[in-house]
Amino acid sequence: MTSILVTGATGHLGRLAVDALLARGVDPAAVSVLVRDAERGRDLADLGVDVRVGSYDDPDSLDVALKGVDRLLFVSGSEVGRRVEQHRNVIDAAVRAGVRFVAYTSITRADSSPLGLAPEHVATEQALAASGVPHVLLRNSWYVENYTAQAAQQLEHGVVLGAAGEGRVSAATRADYAEAAAVAVLSDDLAGQVLELGADEAFTLGEYAATLSEAAGAPVAYRDLSVEDYAAALVAAGLPEGYAQVLAESDAGLRDGALLVETGDLSRLLGRPTTSLDEAVRSALR
Repeated sequence: MTSILVTGATGHLGRLAVDALLARGVDPAAVSVLVRDAERGRDLADLGVDVRVGSYDDPDSLDVALKGVDRLLFVSGSEVGRRVEQHRNVIDAAVRAGVRFVAYTSITRADSSPLGLAPEHVATEQALAASGVPHVLLRNSWYVENYTAQAAQQLEHGVVLGAAGEGRVSAATRADYAEAAAVAVLSDDLAGQVLELGADEAFTLGEYAATLSEAAGAPVAYRDLSVEDYAAALVAAGLPEGYAQVLAESDAGLRDGALLVETGDLSRLLGRPTTSLDEAVRSALR
C-alpha cells in the first residue's frame, strides 16, 4: 500500500487536502498527517488516518514522521521569514526517508514574482530541485478566503479596502487548491512539472465588492488606497505591522498582475471548472 503524508494537516489547506484524499477513495490507513500538536489532531485520528507529531523546526521529529512514506504533500509553512530553513529540514528528511514523490504548494510564478512572499518559495523550489526527489510544483494564486474571511466587517462598514486598483486576481477557494493537491500527490505523471494554479475567472476587488453586495443584499463598495494607507488600515484593524505590510505590498503586486493566472492548470487538475466567485461568496455568507 502506497503511503501518503500530508504536512500542515491542522491548517486550512492541509486539512482540506486530507478530506479530498479520503473523498477520492484513498484508504485512511494509507494516509498519515504531520501535526505540531497531537491534541489538535484528534479529529484527524477519528478519520482513521495516522497522526504523526513533528515540527518543521525539528529534523529528528521529521525523520520519525516521514518513515515509510512514499508520497509527500508538502504544504508550505506559515511562519514567513523562517520558511527557508524549515522547508529545507522537510526536504532533507524526505531524502533520508527515501520519499519517492513530493507535491509542494508554492506561489504563482515564484521565480519571477515581485511579491515579498516569493523568495522563500523560490529557495524551497531550488532545494527540491537539488534534492533529486521527483516532485511537482503547485504554484497557487491567492485564496478567495483572503477576502471572504473579512465579509462580516466589509458588510458592517459597507466597504472593501485594498491597494490593488483595477488589478485582476485569479483567487480560487482553498477547497479547490486542496483537491488539486490531492490529485497531484496521487498522480504518476506530474514529476518535473510546474503548475500555475488559479481560478478560471479572475476578478478585481471592485468586482468582489459588487459580488458581495449582491449576495448579501447590502451596499458594499471598493475603496482603493495607497499601499501605505492600506497597511495602516490593516494595523488599525489589529494585524501585526509586518504582516500588514506583506498584505499591502501583495495588493500592489496584484495591481500589476502578479496574481493573475490564465493557464487553466487548476481546472484541468480538478477535471471540472473552478468554484465561481459568486458561489464562494454565497457559501461564505451561509
